Amino acid sequence: MTSFAIAGLQLELPAHEDNFPRIAERIAATLETFPWVQLVLVSELATFGPSPLRAEALPGPAEHAYRELARKHGIWLVPGTLYERAGDRVYNTAPVIDPSGEVVYRQRKLFPFRPYEADVAAGSELRAFEIPGVGRFGVTVCYDMWFPETTRTLAAQGAEVILHPSMTPTIDRDAELAIARANAAMNQCYFIDINGAGGQGNGRSIVAGPLGEVLFAAGSGHQVIAVELDLAAVRAARARGAHGLGQTLKSFRERAIDFTVYREPSDYLASLGPLVKPARREPS
Repeated sequence: MTSFAIAGLQLELPAHEDNFPRIAERIAATLETFPWVQLVLVSELATFGPSPLRAEALPGPAEHAYRELARKHGIWLVPGTLYERAGDRVYNTAPVIDPSGEVVYRQRKLFPFRPYEADVAAGSELRAFEIPGVGRFGVTVCYDMWFPETTRTLAAQGAEVILHPSMTPTIDRDAELAIARANAAMNQCYFIDINGAGGQGNGRSIVAGPLGEVLFAAGSGHQVIAVELDLAAVRAARARGAHGLGQTLKSFRERAIDFTVYREPSDYLASLGPLVKPARREPS
């Protein structure tokens, strides 16, 4: 058995304030209650809310504060995401910080929620990272989950746990819960989707296991989701199949089809029109 303990913080936070002191306090309180936790995951854009005006270059002051926090507590920390300013572009970026306070990776959101997140640039890299002695992990951000290629790419790199900070306040949260379970089942991995609450989302975070099972489903308010994952369950599912049945990653590896949709233009997709906000319907 290879176990690893994660706490997801579904925090009720205001949308447009500096929430670092609140987040730091909740991390400390969580570790006081659950001293066995090894990694803390916070929701998307939790620190400053959804305003690109708070973007800063990385490394920067906010990331540095989280590095100090990780070092102080001796934990792995994914503090949700920060808006990152890089030249004339702004990215939605999740730092991955190790227990010594070093940033081992930064994952930029690949699919900004366009057309609503119109001023945010798309990331172009997706890479799993190693937690020594434990296994490989990956990060995707909110809308990324709607594109199965993201989790499949990380799974093909060996990721056994997907850490997924979200900021969803909208009616489609129910669909996201189904997508989280599907990503876990299709890739035989843990999928940990931590959403914001209060002014930053409607909660309902979920932890799904490598058989697609729901290990925990949160309500809509403040919740600390502390779980101990057994990575041996991922390895068994991938080696023997889910319930001794589907061996999806092996079947994907041995596929006969070349998915040309990824490299050839699609007349149908071109016919769907521009990626813009829908206009108000006229009465009919």
